[in-house]
Amino acid sequence: MTILYHPAKGTILTCKFDRTFKEPEMVKRRPVIVISPQIKSRRGLCTIVCCSTSRPEPVMPYHHEMTLLSPLPRPWTSPSFWIKGDMVYSVSYERLDLIGLGKDEFGKRQYHMTPISDDQLKQVYACVLHGLGLSALTKHLAERKL
Repeated sequence: MTILYHPAKGTILTCKFDRTFKEPEMVKRRPVIVISPQIKSRRGLCTIVCCSTSRPEPVMPYHHEMTLLSPLPRPWTSPSFWIKGDMVYSVSYERLDLIGLGKDEFGKRQYHMTPISDDQLKQVYACVLHGLGLSALTKHLAERKL
């Protein structure tokens, strides 16, 4: 289900990278984490960072293994996944989908809507800063309230 609004920072969604992206860019559907707040002058756009269930080789400072309190459904059922802080995109809402969990006992569709914690979001931001070559700024994350 394509989203119609800007989700909260730390929300996990899926992104369809398969339409127009070309390798070595991301080229498949994958889980992502929203890292931007809603910005009025950027209607319909959301900044995200990619995640992977596969351990990167080699693990770099812009990677971080994260464990979720509530695991994602198939095909991402691994108890943890890797933040890919070097894979940051601003994408249209049309590329983003909620993660479906199936239907409840009344037939209503359920979605994974639990954002990651503030401490986990700081880890994501640290990965992104490393991925952008801005590692020196990570020291400011500890004192920052999200």
